[in-house]
Amino acid sequence: MAFRIVRNDITKVKADAIVNTANPEPVYMEGTDSAIYNAAGAERLLKERKKAGRIEEGEVAVTPAFDLDAKYIFHTVGPVWNGGNEGEREIVRNCYLNCLNKAKELELESIAFPLISTGIYGFPKADALLTATSVFSSFLAENELDITLVVFDNESFELSDKIYAGIDRYIDENYVEEKTAEEYFGMASAAACGARMEPLSAAGALDEEAAEDKLPEEEFIQRQRERRRGLLRNRFKASVEKMQPCNDGMPAVQACAAMPAQKERSLEDVVKNVSESWSESLLRLIDEKGFTDTEVYKRANVDRKLFSKIRSNKDYRPKKNTAVAFALALKLNADETKDFLRKAGYAFSPSSVFDLIIEYFIENDVYDLMVINMALFEHGQTQLGD
Repeated sequence: MAFRIVRNDITKVKADAIVNTANPEPVYMEGTDSAIYNAAGAERLLKERKKAGRIEEGEVAVTPAFDLDAKYIFHTVGPVWNGGNEGEREIVRNCYLNCLNKAKELELESIAFPLISTGIYGFPKADALLTATSVFSSFLAENELDITLVVFDNESFELSDKIYAGIDRYIDENYVEEKTAEEYFGMASAAACGARMEPLSAAGALDEEAAEDKLPEEEFIQRQRERRRGLLRNRFKASVEKMQPCNDGMPAVQACAAMPAQKERSLEDVVKNVSESWSESLLRLIDEKGFTDTEVYKRANVDRKLFSKIRSNKDYRPKKNTAVAFALALKLNADETKDFLRKAGYAFSPSSVFDLIIEYFIENDVYDLMVINMALFEHGQTQLGD
């Protein structure tokens, strides 16, 4: 996978290079810095770090990784946050970019980053996330490297209220269990019959807490709905206005909501390519859309080896995750996506949170896999790409 997000301790992540938010001087302090030193072997690492001397803000120095499951530690110095008017964002951008360029220079295959400067240096986590993904996206458009962003807590992930509210509302309106209950029973009918709709959890399991069984029917059902929404509502409030502008520069959800509905396909459009395989369909669509192979597999967050395997085998059967990633990379509309997935033997389900999130972004013309993967990650779903 070219880019992924994990919630973990960075000292436990396997990568060719682990990035450390370092002190400018050859000393180590609390937070990620201290954790990396202790896990790598503080005495030996500090001895190597002293050889590099002082590191200026935005720059990077390289040491062996010693006891970490990595080849190198990249020590980069981020800024102390002073309100954002002293070039802090540009310095953080340089931290990420210089580490990526160093990985390229050393011909590494993988690198793991924390959110730089968000600990004791106080850089806002939403800004740090936006900066990191922007740099990663630009770099991966031109280079091959597996990048892992390691976050430690829920506060690292925030998306704007506008896009969160849209996802929540979309799922609420389309989630099959609740729709079925409302259409076939109705709240009043369920109460009259003495029936109860079972509460939902992330796995669709039944909540058997006896206390809730004693609640009034209306409160009981409302509690179920709030629990499901709670599974989806996490602190996902980073500025989507900056993340994914549409072509006219307006925020993605705002601008795309004003776009005209996509033209419906004719019967001829539906049946003309009925006999082609998924792989053949992928290659045809790349040509029809005027894209190159490289830009499509990069946007799909898959590596060149996998794409070569797909291209050379007309009967290649992708995982659903991969098929969806390519549909987004091709910027297919809703109908095109359904046809494309059907050729691989898949379909969207209204009882799948993963599927509903993907459909939500497609309907809003948001195709940036970094934005979508952050939404999937924070909702506990499998991320896109291999």
